Amino acid sequence: MGRISWKGSVLLAPVPSVMVTCGKGEEANIITIGWCGVASSKPPRVYISVRPERHSYKLIEETGEFVINLTPSSMVEVCDYVGTVTGRCVNKAEKTGLTLIPSDSVGVPTIEQCPLALECRVFQKLSLGSHDMFLADVVSVSVDEDLVDKDGKLHLDRVNLLVYSHGEYFETGKKLGPIGTSMQKGKRGKYAKIGVRAPENQNKGRNRR
Repeated sequence: MGRISWKGSVLLAPVPSVMVTCGKGEEANIITIGWCGVASSKPPRVYISVRPERHSYKLIEETGEFVINLTPSSMVEVCDYVGTVTGRCVNKAEKTGLTLIPSDSVGVPTIEQCPLALECRVFQKLSLGSHDMFLADVVSVSVDEDLVDKDGKLHLDRVNLLVYSHGEYFETGKKLGPIGTSMQKGKRGKYAKIGVRAPENQNKGRNRR
């Protein structure tokens, strides 16, 4: 089968579709972000990319804080709406029925209906083109207690998180296995006999080279 060559584009998919809260008090706002990801695990750092003309851009610049609220697929219409209208003219929380609650470690609110929230404090801004990237430390995480079992393990697979792919929304599917599946003995781990993990990663199960 042949391949088609296109000019460079941001066709990286899927990506999380999250609702980011920013601003304080009466200025609190919600924006849908698709350009979002992990920048570092130690220390825990993430990024969001926002167009400078967006209303939320100014709020994030002023406070230096934001909260990434992971969005269940059941809230797809809400997530789409808060990314379509502007907070300059609309109180998005009131229009959608979302409840904004105080965060633990930052001054901007968290969305109560979202199962997990990353509270972030900006340490650098990079101007990259159409978007500016806000790099931030994750200073606190809040999780719905229903997603944590008696042993303290998080089960985000129960949520069916919302993702974005080339102009369309999808929900995360079935669990296929944990990190390290390829090296496990048995039916799935078909590379267990021929592969060797890098020594520094043998007990971490992540950061593959």
